[in-house]
Amino acid sequence: MNEKEMEWAFPRIKRLPPYVFAVVNELKHKLRRQGEDIIDLGMGNPNIPPADHIIEKLCEVARRPNVHGYSASKGIPRLRKAICDFYRRHFDVDLDPEREAIMTIGAKEGYSHLMLAMVTPGDSVVVPNPTYPIHYYAPIIAGGEVRTIPIAGVDDPQETFLKNLHDTLKSSMPPPKAVVVSFPHNPTTVCVDIDFFRELIALAKREGVWVVHDFAYADIAFDGYKPPSILQVEGAKEVAVELYSMSKGFSMAGWRIAFAVGNERIIKNLAHLKSYLDYGVFTPIQVAAIVALDGPYEVVERNARVYESRRNVLVEGLRKIGWHVEKPKATMFVWAKIPEWIGMNSLDFSMFLLKEAKVAVAPGVGFGEHGEGFVRFALVENELRIRQAVRGIRRAFRKLGAKV
Repeated sequence: MNEKEMEWAFPRIKRLPPYVFAVVNELKHKLRRQGEDIIDLGMGNPNIPPADHIIEKLCEVARRPNVHGYSASKGIPRLRKAICDFYRRHFDVDLDPEREAIMTIGAKEGYSHLMLAMVTPGDSVVVPNPTYPIHYYAPIIAGGEVRTIPIAGVDDPQETFLKNLHDTLKSSMPPPKAVVVSFPHNPTTVCVDIDFFRELIALAKREGVWVVHDFAYADIAFDGYKPPSILQVEGAKEVAVELYSMSKGFSMAGWRIAFAVGNERIIKNLAHLKSYLDYGVFTPIQVAAIVALDGPYEVVERNARVYESRRNVLVEGLRKIGWHVEKPKATMFVWAKIPEWIGMNSLDFSMFLLKEAKVAVAPGVGFGEHGEGFVRFALVENELRIRQAVRGIRRAFRKLGAKV
């Protein structure tokens, strides 16, 4: 086999473009090696540790001699019961832990394997644009196609998205297999109400498509807003599955604990696929996750207040230097439209901020072409560092001639 033939021996990889964020990360690492103090607001990697009682339970169980073998791919029974109890308390949703809930190794793995279970060549999936990159690329890795619907830069994202979705479903031949949504939304921070989900579920039933809802930011909401679960809609379990993650609200990102809950048929097929692919998560982590889910929710609410305070510092600081950005109602991000006078695309502007302000942000185009013209700030530094970032951006703007 020659070199060209060997290259084409990996057809799924050939369908994946270069990772846009890698360009920014490469420069970030280069500047840090040169001794620069870079404030990294690019990746949504929580810097708040889990609560002490969760860590203590992990350590306690890890000392037991009988917990170091393979675990359960679906999640140990007590953990599946814990997530179902959690949903009953917080969303008034009843779930069967045996048929309607499964643990996944993070929401990213859960979603990717779900697409692998659902999608075959010739199938298509509808996703928002911009979106979290795996939402777009997991169906492609599975051999399918993706149709996108704009969600950024429209006057009423909620109403416009449903209208565009209806048009896409009606005009697509063959019809899409599934619709993927994620609210509160990464990266745009768009939020919806329960009426949106009612309309979405009704549309999905009429058109005969599955709905996958990535509920990664269920717990990080501000100003009294409470994100709804799609499963709160009557009859939603007939067509929908939801991914709930412990990465953000519980600050357990590196622990890789998430769940797929909802439609029994989807859960059954995902469980069947996963039984071939993994042995689950380390048992002490699962036991600690039970303690987290069953424990005081004040832990999560305290984390949300930290993100809310960081949001206020960043947004108010940027507004003071003439960059008007909207305050998000949820997520750990600020989605900021690049001022027109800047005259740069999102990748160039991100590189400019990195070089001149010593601040790393995520270029909007990395989330899809409709993310062009925006950058995303992740609220993963403390308030002092965020204020330092704002001062750096002010200095950078002055280099462009702004009087700030």
